[in-house]
Amino acid sequence: MSKSLLLISTSTTHGTGYLEHCEEEIKSILQDRKSILFIPYARPSGISHTDYTAKAREAFERMGVSLTGIHEASNPIEAVQQAEAIFTGGGNTFLLLRQLYQNKLIEPLQQRVQKGMPYIGTSAGTNIAGKTIGTTNDMPIVFPKSFDALQLVPFNLNPHYLDPLPDSTHMGETRETRIQEFHVHNRQPVVGLREGSMLRVTGERLELKGPHSARIFLQGQKPMEFKPADDINFLMEAY
Repeated sequence: MSKSLLLISTSTTHGTGYLEHCEEEIKSILQDRKSILFIPYARPSGISHTDYTAKAREAFERMGVSLTGIHEASNPIEAVQQAEAIFTGGGNTFLLLRQLYQNKLIEPLQQRVQKGMPYIGTSAGTNIAGKTIGTTNDMPIVFPKSFDALQLVPFNLNPHYLDPLPDSTHMGETRETRIQEFHVHNRQPVVGLREGSMLRVTGERLELKGPHSARIFLQGQKPMEFKPADDINFLMEAY
């Protein structure tokens, strides 16, 4: 079976509620599935896994889909193996990846996605779908076993990509500068996803969804802009 991914920059855009801006794309990828397993591991503080799951549950129930938190399962590996679909929420990418390694969930997730189970991620949940988490914006508040991520796609992602403000007096590094620094030591492409944007993967076909263009970085080349209608399938053949 072919892979089915929806990699979303953010769970909430200005003026919308939780997952509202991407609801139609979520419904599309889930098709007739009526249940989903939620991974809340990215949330570091201020909200418990139980509260985070309740927030996600409310959004998916609005779509006619029942949601269960993986932390509620007695065996997380079996929960992944039996899930109809997976949703991984945002928070801190380092914390999320560390928990996935600790619970030995990397390979089960990879195996299920390879067999066609839909995977939906927002923010940190999108970061871990890439080759590594080396282009996350998050602070390394914990140290995971490895920076290698799920590698569901052969490139890296930078959710919440921000463009420099023309009239800003900020003199520090821009997001673009940081990604260029990454490319001094790493070869894989990086996709900068602006707020409201998302990537849909169907098999080996890659599409940009949402209202904005994406900024794509290739090692040794100038950054490029691609609109939602543009062909970006070359990223699926990255080394």
